[in-house]
Amino acid sequence: MIKHIVMWKLKEEAEGNSKAENIRIVKEKLLALKPLVPQIDTIEVGVNFNTSDAAFDVVLTSTHQTKADLVGYANHEAHKEAGQFIGKVVAERRVVDFEY
Repeated sequence: MIKHIVMWKLKEEAEGNSKAENIRIVKEKLLALKPLVPQIDTIEVGVNFNTSDAAFDVVLTSTHQTKADLVGYANHEAHKEAGQFIGKVVAERRVVDFEY
């Protein structure tokens, strides 16, 4: 099994929206991927309430059967479409992929 974890810090304002509104949109777009992308086993999206400087705003955790499935997820058109919006509103991104 593969676990894919991504964390984002969002810009204070982007695409005509506040950070709070963009966090809502990011979460909505990511959760909408589950029925569209067959390579996703599970997907969770969390919105952070910690206000420390080290904190990120949104975290995605997804699981996939194989590394090939993770690549298929990353290359899926629905994922790319969500990523286009996310790329416009994000200030920082961190990712970890591991087998377990």
